Amino acid sequence: VFTFLPLNLFEQFQRLANAYFVFLLILQLIPQISSLSWFTTVVPLLLVLSMTLAKDLSDDITRHKNDKQVNNRKVEVLINGELKSEKWMNVQVGDIVKLENNEFVTADLLLLSSSEPLNLIYIETAELDGTLIKYTISILYISGEVRCEPPNNRLDKFTGTLTVGGETFSLDNERILLRGCTLRNSDWCFGLVVFGGPDTKLMQNSGKSIFKRTSIDHLMNFLVMFIFGFLAFMCTILSIGNGIWEYQEGNSFISFLPRADGANASLSAFLTFWSYVIILNTVVPISLYVSVEILRLGNSYFIDWDRKMYHVKSDTPAQARTTTLNEELGQIKYIFSDKTGTLTQNIMTFNRCSVNGKSYGKSSKKKVDFSWNSLADPKFCFHDHKLEEAVKSGSPEVQAFFRLLALCHTVMPEEKTEGELFYQAQSPDEGALVTAARNFGFVFRSRTPETISLVEMGVPTTYELLAVLDFNNVRKRMSVIVRNPEGKLTLYCKGADTIIFERLHPLSSKLMEVTTEHLNEYAGEGLRTLALAYKDLDEDKFEKWKKRHHEASTSLEDREAKLDAIYEEIEKDLLVTSPSHRIWIMASLCAKFHERSVKQIKNHISHFSMQKDPFLIFFNNTQLISRKWFKSLYLPILCAQAFALQKDMQLELLRTACMCQTVICCRVTPLQKAQVVELVKKHKKAVTLAIGDGANDVSMIKTAHIGVGISGQEGMQAVLSSDFSFAQFRYLQRLLLVHGRWSYLRMCKFLRYFFYKNFTFTFVHFWYGFFCGFSAQTVYDEWFITLYNLVYTALPVIGLSLFDQDVNDRWSFQYPQLYAPGQLNQYFSKMAFARILMHSCYSSLILFFVPWAAMCDTVRDDGKDIADYQSFALLAQTCLLIAVSVQLGLDTYYWTAVNQFFLWGSLSVYFAVTFTMYSNGMYLIFTSSFPFIGTARNSLNQPNMWLTIFLTTILCILPVVAKRFLFIQLKPAINDKVVRHKVRQAKAVPLPPPRKFPRRRISTRRSGYAFSHARGYGDLVTSGRFLRIPVKTRPALFPHTDTPVADSTPRTYRTIFEEAQSP
Repeated sequence: VFTFLPLNLFEQFQRLANAYFVFLLILQLIPQISSLSWFTTVVPLLLVLSMTLAKDLSDDITRHKNDKQVNNRKVEVLINGELKSEKWMNVQVGDIVKLENNEFVTADLLLLSSSEPLNLIYIETAELDGTLIKYTISILYISGEVRCEPPNNRLDKFTGTLTVGGETFSLDNERILLRGCTLRNSDWCFGLVVFGGPDTKLMQNSGKSIFKRTSIDHLMNFLVMFIFGFLAFMCTILSIGNGIWEYQEGNSFISFLPRADGANASLSAFLTFWSYVIILNTVVPISLYVSVEILRLGNSYFIDWDRKMYHVKSDTPAQARTTTLNEELGQIKYIFSDKTGTLTQNIMTFNRCSVNGKSYGKSSKKKVDFSWNSLADPKFCFHDHKLEEAVKSGSPEVQAFFRLLALCHTVMPEEKTEGELFYQAQSPDEGALVTAARNFGFVFRSRTPETISLVEMGVPTTYELLAVLDFNNVRKRMSVIVRNPEGKLTLYCKGADTIIFERLHPLSSKLMEVTTEHLNEYAGEGLRTLALAYKDLDEDKFEKWKKRHHEASTSLEDREAKLDAIYEEIEKDLLVTSPSHRIWIMASLCAKFHERSVKQIKNHISHFSMQKDPFLIFFNNTQLISRKWFKSLYLPILCAQAFALQKDMQLELLRTACMCQTVICCRVTPLQKAQVVELVKKHKKAVTLAIGDGANDVSMIKTAHIGVGISGQEGMQAVLSSDFSFAQFRYLQRLLLVHGRWSYLRMCKFLRYFFYKNFTFTFVHFWYGFFCGFSAQTVYDEWFITLYNLVYTALPVIGLSLFDQDVNDRWSFQYPQLYAPGQLNQYFSKMAFARILMHSCYSSLILFFVPWAAMCDTVRDDGKDIADYQSFALLAQTCLLIAVSVQLGLDTYYWTAVNQFFLWGSLSVYFAVTFTMYSNGMYLIFTSSFPFIGTARNSLNQPNMWLTIFLTTILCILPVVAKRFLFIQLKPAINDKVVRHKVRQAKAVPLPPPRKFPRRRISTRRSGYAFSHARGYGDLVTSGRFLRIPVKTRPALFPHTDTPVADSTPRTYRTIFEEAQSP
């Protein structure tokens, strides 16, 4: 408390508006300047500071609790040979700690030993990189010296050495447990603390959060500065007027208003300047920022509570992770989206294959019956009986095909009960391939570090696993070398078709041509493809290669590069022709992209594109992609190379891309994703949004103005780095077209009305200055000045800004053109602010001069004079409040019970407070504070007073009503067009259903496998470490349901026709 309060107040007074009001308070303490009581400034300032302080205190307490919970977690530390319980905050580098199952990792640890066979452990790293399960290896040394790299933020890399008994061993990332991981399915483990506290890789990655501000925030800052200048301008005019008045008329009042010694017109003008700074302070919106925060918080809750963005099966609601960017959602001009897992569902199934030049997988109505295979997966479906017959008949090519699928992978099996197999795959591709081989009779049953056990057509077979040449993004392939029971050495390889084709012998060119046609056909159906190959190896050559492989794997420098060179050496043998080598290729694998990928991408593009023919641009790190597949989207195509992101090419790339309606970047790295976003963000000065579901999308999400994370199958890293999150990409449509547009509309309405009511209030003071001798006398009662923004007009505008909507959510979906005004900043801009200024000036003239003229020479019904200052002040403030309330009613499109209560309740409170404060009792108790005794009951009981209020209100709103009527008739806004169209549509005869055109055949797009795959676990498989994966049950993803909450039908967009519908 002692540190929070002064620091929080210091931070709050960093805001210019708060500091300005403190300055006003100081001025009010000077008797020669002050023309208002101190409470007119203190009460609003204290209220604003208190509300902000309460909000910050709540956030700070939450952070403190979280920090305390983390710092006070207990962990067992080995001290003097005994395990003692210590808090996390007391753990230091060099300590040996013991972790147990499901415990969080305390710090960055070097794993020493574990309870698992061969000292493996299983860790969950979803909070770090989106991976659900990883495997880490211990080193089994308890005495030695560790040297390692300095602290850094590289989660995927660790470099160090362990010296034991004069012998040095290399340490890499496989032996490190990072803070943020969770120990899973392992009873215990011991680790040496390498980095602790802020030096851990997790904390190094956290850094300082980028505080994102909306474009409206930047505009408001500019407008506030303008308002300060405008205030100084008005005060200067009034002070000059005071100097002139004092010089010409001041001597006439010396007899009853004596001047102080040395006082003259110049000094009076100087003091009057500061007096008017106090009086006109309402032009500076002290409560603006607090009100904006309340509105943003409320609109954030609407996103959290939206049942139409709630995913039933995964029990995942939408979440606004920040409350400062809501209206920015209504101004998005560029959307950057990940594809796999975001636009598509990343659920793979085996669909088609080509074996030795023959294609399989043509769809038929009847499913293949796998009842003959007791180990088959009952969920697997296939519709081509020819492939089943080929397997059963003993076709060597087909059986070799499925044998390769069953052997060449890093999948981990578990068999809890006899015949019930569960596969843990590092990618959906791997799982789909192994499951296909399983159903066609080549069942991957179990593995040890040295062997792979299959059941081939009912016959148990064990292969000796000699090497795994693992996958990475450079190689785009993986291979295994195995020895079959007969002692024959074979290398099996799978990967991107372009990579595999480069390693084929020219004699296989005819087979490659046939297979290429099949690949093009599969890609044309939207399937993800890859190629497979194998060859026999010579024993002597393999032994020599194995020695070189061991040397490369134990190298301390450039280990990865040396291993890649060794892998390339043996895999290039595929190109050597030899009678002993049987070389053939097969294309396989596909996903539910057949049903969803092309369709989903086309749908998603159409959701956010106003034109029928958007353009595409592609980046490719290796080679240009065939255009045929993309022609299935019926889109013109533009291709470019990734070097276009270099500095000397960036502007040309941006110019070319901006000629396109839709841009697709293929095969780009996470850094390149962020570079593309930054390029558009920097040079186009437009609002950008990035959406993704994996750790590789984090940089893009953080770079964009708004980041959206999808809680999909790739962990939670994208969600944790995002501003908004939900379960499926389709919810982005509702987030932008409904919540984003409404938030932007509401914020703009709030700002327009807020500035209008404050400027109108202040300008009446300005005009009154010309009739009071520029004496800095207030035109309103001091208590009205105090309560005007805090009580009388606060709740109605908040109700407007929380619940108003020009059209409902269904119309927002049907007519995406409604979103365009936000992209063009039509609802609030500098020009709109200028119009508000002019409107306020007109209203203030009416609100001052009409009551002034009505009160001049006016008498009561009983003949008594009522043209006194107090009666005029009451009439002016009543006219003002009713006029701005009616204006708010005109601005409200959507009335709710809350709006009605706030509006009528505020007016009722005004009259109740007015009659109370102007009563005899308040005057007798606080004589100096409530001098307007009896004014309310003596003035408001006169009919001419109410006639003046009615006339003033009509004159204030008449130009507004006339302008809106003319604009609706002559130049209607987009929402006016929608409403008019819907009215006509309701009266018209329903149109016949639209024609459905047959789907055009589409062609190739290949090599998707290599770019969806992650680096494998091949080195773990062959390192003498047995991997046992537990069953992880999780709800089925993306099923169809009949509930309206989970409705996933695509939205149909319609154009707006202004022509009248024929009856």
